[in-house]
Amino acid sequence: MRLGPFDPNNIRVRRGEGGGMGLPIGGAGGLGCGTIILAAIAYFVFGADPMQFLGGNQASDQSGYSQAGFQPQGNESAAQICSENQYATEACNALSSLNTTWKAAFQQANVPWHQPELVFYQGGTRSGCGAAQSSMGPFYCPQDESIYIDTSFYDEMARKLGAKGDFARYYVIAHEYGHHVQKLTGVADQIASAQQQDPANANRYQVMMELQADCYAGVWAGKNRNLIEPGDFEEGMTAASAIGDDTLEKNAGEAVNPETFTHGTSAQRMQALRTGMQSGDDTACDKYVQQA
Repeated sequence: MRLGPFDPNNIRVRRGEGGGMGLPIGGAGGLGCGTIILAAIAYFVFGADPMQFLGGNQASDQSGYSQAGFQPQGNESAAQICSENQYATEACNALSSLNTTWKAAFQQANVPWHQPELVFYQGGTRSGCGAAQSSMGPFYCPQDESIYIDTSFYDEMARKLGAKGDFARYYVIAHEYGHHVQKLTGVADQIASAQQQDPANANRYQVMMELQADCYAGVWAGKNRNLIEPGDFEEGMTAASAIGDDTLEKNAGEAVNPETFTHGTSAQRMQALRTGMQSGDDTACDKYVQQA
């Protein structure tokens, strides 16, 4: 996908502080074996929201988070951080494009919009949702409206999942940005409320939310189809297939159990991404959360 160069005036980027260890602290009463397994294989999951492993989006932060602890280190500018390596530049290119695309969509719908922040870190950091490790994979934290990523994940994604190519990497950021869209539109609160009222089906509601985020990632690509290159669609489908809950559980040596699904099957994720790309219309993604 022919993105860039990023506009440093159109993005909010910072470097996360190091030293974060353990899982985010949330409001769940206890962790079952299945939950621990899901947390472990989140290393391979695009859009892994660590809060889902601790009881869903309603988890509260007890990590001692403060906004003052998240200022850029030294005098680094967005341009400097984004130019650190190829993956960082790609992520910033994607963020700049996502901001432009979604800002226009929100303005057209007459809905208030503001951009998220992209946080690069290595190994571990602290977020508004608690401590985070790179083994969780990229995630969006609704508390501080930030997308967190350790870009070394991309190498593991290519090596262990076979999900290669720049579009596969753009899909990661676009999916997380989809969660920001859900935060701004109120869908995230809607899902959290449904999970609280119907905890027995909390995972089913989470799947709805994740599939809509996949669809939103496709919408962004569809709205920029003039930038799509040969092979991009195939890269996206390969990535979506590789990260389905059923495929991940099989590859982890676990029995496929739909009750533990939190992101959807490979077929569902591929279809959601395809729906967004082919339509280029965010309203086409409403169907995924209409039953919440």
